[in-house]
Amino acid sequence: MRNILLSAVALSAMIATSSAVQADSAAAKKWIDSEFQPSVLTKDEQMKEMDWFIKAAEPFKGMEINVLSEGIPTHSYESEVLTKAFEEITGIKVNHQILGEGEVVQAVQTQMQTKRNLYDAYVNDSDLIGTHSRLQLAYNLTKFMQGDAKDVTNPGLDLGDFMGTQFTTGPDGDLYQLPDQQFANLYWFRKDWFDNPDIQAKFKAKYGYDLGVPVNWSAYEDIAEFFSNDVKEIDGVQIYGHMDYGKRAPDLGWRMTDAWLSMAGAGSKGEPNGVPIDEWGIRMEKGSCNPAGASVTRGGAANGPAAVYAIRKWDEWLRNYAPPGAASYDFYQSLPALSQGNVAQQIFWYTAFTADMVKPKSEGNNTVDDAGNPLWRMAPSPHGPYWEKGQKVGYQDVGSWTILKSTPVDRAKAAWLYAQFVVSKTVDVKKSHVGLTFIRDSSVNHESFSERSQKLGGLVEFYRSPDRTAWSPTGINVPDYPKLAQLWWQNIGDVNSGAFTPQEAMDRLAGEMDQVMARMQVADERANVYGGCGPRLNEEKDADWWYQNGGAKPKLDNEKPQGETVNYDDLVARWNAN
Repeated sequence: MRNILLSAVALSAMIATSSAVQADSAAAKKWIDSEFQPSVLTKDEQMKEMDWFIKAAEPFKGMEINVLSEGIPTHSYESEVLTKAFEEITGIKVNHQILGEGEVVQAVQTQMQTKRNLYDAYVNDSDLIGTHSRLQLAYNLTKFMQGDAKDVTNPGLDLGDFMGTQFTTGPDGDLYQLPDQQFANLYWFRKDWFDNPDIQAKFKAKYGYDLGVPVNWSAYEDIAEFFSNDVKEIDGVQIYGHMDYGKRAPDLGWRMTDAWLSMAGAGSKGEPNGVPIDEWGIRMEKGSCNPAGASVTRGGAANGPAAVYAIRKWDEWLRNYAPPGAASYDFYQSLPALSQGNVAQQIFWYTAFTADMVKPKSEGNNTVDDAGNPLWRMAPSPHGPYWEKGQKVGYQDVGSWTILKSTPVDRAKAAWLYAQFVVSKTVDVKKSHVGLTFIRDSSVNHESFSERSQKLGGLVEFYRSPDRTAWSPTGINVPDYPKLAQLWWQNIGDVNSGAFTPQEAMDRLAGEMDQVMARMQVADERANVYGGCGPRLNEEKDADWWYQNGGAKPKLDNEKPQGETVNYDDLVARWNAN
């Protein structure tokens, strides 16, 4: 009798489990039919992938996990839509919180320092790859997928389809972060104004060359001056030749660390980051994992002539050519300001803004026509006079799923399932249409983006071109991103306020970076905190010695060579030819 009862209980449990799986499958089918289209997978293939998630998530059903990311449209979609889909399909509830990027970095730093599990996963910029690979406080995903997470790693993940994994791979060749969204820092301009024959003629008469996409900073400055001081007004609206932001806040720091110095030409040749000097001005010899200094006197370039020139031009252009109030904007305020439609160009524009810049006129976007076609285009950013061929040309942000070791394994595995779900082939094409932050080659090459490309101002063409690989995030020269990044906005903010000259600010910044790295060196030498890959600072030598021996570049006699431009349509034709 007892055996009969046990069998009945087991049968009842089997029926309940079967019913639950059927319910989860029905939920998956509903989401596939209603939300997850278009996709690179057929509906049958999507269903097969979702069935895998249902089975893999079974041990975690009813669990509630917490993840954190910055606030861009891609993450809003994940937080508001994909969490609901994931919970209905897997039974795992996800609280996907959104904060400013500075607060995300602070939370990551706090969890690493305290070993307290604040969040089960983060979308954390790949800029921290030097930090994560050295401190070993984040799960090594290569080992995680082969070990504890083997049973919850999607067989259809297809890492080879991801664009940005080269940026989330440590010097040891292992993956530490999984790309979730990716966007480049490009040049933005009003093509309708640039194509105006009268404006073209006046520009050519004044400057002696054609109005077009600027190849160098000289041309960018000429165009900024021309629209601000010569054109002045279009359709009764006062216009400006430049847009930027300058508020003393954490985002001012990444405004500069996101390759501004290397765009001016401060670093060394070498991709994805300069060798031996990277875009932060930090020196690390080829074959070494030990940063050797940021100051010119230690072989770095953070306070060298090119870096000082870069900061001076940022400050001058913001004061002379940007709309009133731009100096007090932060990263998030600069976007709606641009959509007002009174700016001719922006040298430092993230493609993460594309989703907002293609909104219709009815939503207050004055940079599209009545049919919703963009009046603007994006193109490669121009470079400064210190730049040489072979140097880094621009920055690419790769926001990536990162799980810290202070997260218990069961919660880490549940979070890993969610991370894989929101980047899965079932979901990714639709997510890419919403956020326009491509991470998969299969998605950007999907036919739906061929159909939509003319509405996206050059985004699809750029991400399908070989040029996109030249844009790269912060590299492994930066030994501890959270510790060093906070120094940037505080020092450069003093330039905007007028308290310091660009040279004074960069001298102080370089000195403070060296001080922090010196403390890291002591910690690494005493306790192997950075795995032997912490800083090993060079002894100081005279700046002139370094100028002649592979350090920072000496000051140019002429920092404003002849302006040079290229025709945008010719540029796109070259992209398409590849």
